[in-house]
Amino acid sequence: MGPPHVENLTGIDERTRDDYRRDVDLHLSLLEHQALTQQTAVPATICNLTQEDVNAWVRVEEKGEHNPDKEGAWLRRKADPKSIRNRHGLLYCIVQAAVESTPQLRTQNCCTKTRLPREDDHTDEEMTFLERDEYTRIAAEITDPAARDLADWLAGTGMRWGEATALKVSDVNLTAEVPTVSVQRAWKRSPKGQTPSFFLGPPKTRKARRTLALSPLQVDMLRRLVTGRRPDGFVFRAAIGGEWRHVNFYNRKWIPAAQAAVAKGLPKRPRIHDLRHTHVAWLIAARIPLPAIQARLGHESIQTTVDRYGHLVRGLDAEITAAVEAAMAVPVQRVGLRPVSSA
Repeated sequence: MGPPHVENLTGIDERTRDDYRRDVDLHLSLLEHQALTQQTAVPATICNLTQEDVNAWVRVEEKGEHNPDKEGAWLRRKADPKSIRNRHGLLYCIVQAAVESTPQLRTQNCCTKTRLPREDDHTDEEMTFLERDEYTRIAAEITDPAARDLADWLAGTGMRWGEATALKVSDVNLTAEVPTVSVQRAWKRSPKGQTPSFFLGPPKTRKARRTLALSPLQVDMLRRLVTGRRPDGFVFRAAIGGEWRHVNFYNRKWIPAAQAAVAKGLPKRPRIHDLRHTHVAWLIAARIPLPAIQARLGHESIQTTVDRYGHLVRGLDAEITAAVEAAMAVPVQRVGLRPVSSA
């Protein structure tokens, strides 16, 4: 079930198609149909799949499967809520295609009433937010100046890794009244088996193509990095002069620096992507409104920004309660009401 639909999808890149194929092979293949007239499950097809079958599959994804021959080991690990939602979304589209096909293969979509696990159940443990001094402790352990520049840029702009490392000299405008940098492209992973492994493509979404204002420190950094360089050259380059690769930066620069900071007492173990989360936390602490943060991060929807970072706005509780108190303290003229006299 599923491959013809995946192969016929339009508007997606080949890497995404590979991801869909993998989800079909490794996860949707676990679907089973429990026929009412039989004691055992039978293979699920696009025609016999029911809501109960989908519910049972979600539970299988949530629970995972332990290895009976090795204590503490897994044959298949539990899926996180976001992954289950993504896979269920693919299943929904496959079934809906059968509903809308000619001839019609089924009359209803059995995925419409599925109760999925809440994504926010694990939000806090998936994201790490660094205080300014905590980031400084990690950055101090990065001895390669080129790697330190890139880490400072990721924390200072909130850019995705693939966007920052794809910046070219031509994207930088240091002569405008407000210096800026434009996000025009990002690194994409090539389909499995193709070379090279990565290629330059459009940013993640339409709104990810954006322009960011630069701080004076960022202007100084970029002026140092781009002066005398060709317009088509990458802004951030590894020590040998080529573009950065995530695996190299992570294993050779970030992990050693983070581990050294942990050994000296840092209580957190952030990933590279946590620098993006950290940037948001700093902006919220500075009372920057969420719509402005949405634009800076390149989120397609404000709902994405609210869902991921809205809980951090609790830091504004004092300002909110003060505003309410100030508004409610103003006497209100009540028209048409007479005081009740006491008898």
